[in-house]
Amino acid sequence: MNSSLIKRLALLALVAIGLFAVTGCGSDSEESSSSDTASSTAEPGVDGDTIKVGILHSLSGTMAISEVAVANAEKLAIEEINADGGVLGKKLVAVEEDGASDWPTFAEKAHKLNTEDGVAAVFGGWTSASRKAMLPVFEKDKALLYYPVQYEGLESSPYIYYQGATTNQQIIPALEYMKEKGDKKVYLIGSDYVFPRTANKEIQAWAKANGMEIVGEEYTPLGHTEYETSINKIKAAKPDAVFNTLNGDSNVAFFKQYKDAGLSCDDTQVMSVSIAEEEVGGVGVDNVEGCEVAWNYYQTLPGKTNAKFVKAYQDKYGKKKHTDDPIEAGYIGVYLWAMQVEKAGTTNVEKVKAATDGIKMDAPEGEVTMDAENHHLWKTARIGVINKDGLIDEVWNSGKPIEPDPYLKGYSWWKG
Repeated sequence: MNSSLIKRLALLALVAIGLFAVTGCGSDSEESSSSDTASSTAEPGVDGDTIKVGILHSLSGTMAISEVAVANAEKLAIEEINADGGVLGKKLVAVEEDGASDWPTFAEKAHKLNTEDGVAAVFGGWTSASRKAMLPVFEKDKALLYYPVQYEGLESSPYIYYQGATTNQQIIPALEYMKEKGDKKVYLIGSDYVFPRTANKEIQAWAKANGMEIVGEEYTPLGHTEYETSINKIKAAKPDAVFNTLNGDSNVAFFKQYKDAGLSCDDTQVMSVSIAEEEVGGVGVDNVEGCEVAWNYYQTLPGKTNAKFVKAYQDKYGKKKHTDDPIEAGYIGVYLWAMQVEKAGTTNVEKVKAATDGIKMDAPEGEVTMDAENHHLWKTARIGVINKDGLIDEVWNSGKPIEPDPYLKGYSWWKG
């Protein structure tokens, strides 16, 4: 057995032990010792006049369609911060790794960044499977992860900051919007991993309490491309709408075959929570024009802050490139960490965490505030419709930022 394989197996054992330890509402590992990790040093990431930070996304595999752009946004934020004097007067240096659309690889690379590279924080992940794999690593290493994507909730960690929406800031507003429109029969289709299965459990509970009938529920593996059978089931069920939690390039196949089967969002609407402007280009505008999405940010949002962000991103990566919700969330995650560090006056992890309370930002999506208790953001929910240009037009918003409720404590229909 070669040394690299031994190292990988050891890391997977660490993940398995950590996952067992953190079952339930967060983890008690904040109290455990971790003196053997780089992140336990007084000033992680600091090397002379520089501070190292990690970027960990899928640069290859089925999730690259979504994650490459988020990594680009994080690098843009680092470049802007450096141009403005850096953090604590020091330049940020990015150490980038490829999660390769594979959750054990995310865990392995996270541990490398925390220990061998000794970064001050890591910005990364997309799927909940990748986040769940990384969570015990960051808790054992006592290191910080900034996670930029909406997810299913039912989680918080003292070492993870969540820039994407939790359930009550995306999925529940989407369901309430659908109910208001008169959608009574809904078909659920999603990728077969943590986020879609948990999200659909929450959707089932909400539907039962709100007079909505779930007429079908189906899952396919990440990267799946044959949807003819699934679409025939949708046709047979005759739903008013489809709630889509497919991820990655499976959406390309699904929407193309949906259209080929004679269906469209004009007659059987599809509400998606993992398709944003970046994915629309890959799926094909003709296949998704008129379809609904639920997010917290769209490129088309008005305001000087968003206009500046869009211009900077397109100046850097191309005039035809779109911004989107996870891209924006990745971008602001770097800024929020920098604000915490400046407030703390150090990259020391525990002091950075202690500086969370009161951190807020005039972000491209509007004002966001870090919740010091659960490490999520207060965010405005928005429903949009994909237009002929591949952009998304907002058709509804919550009017103000929604307090994050990752465990759905404020909802009587949720029994956990």
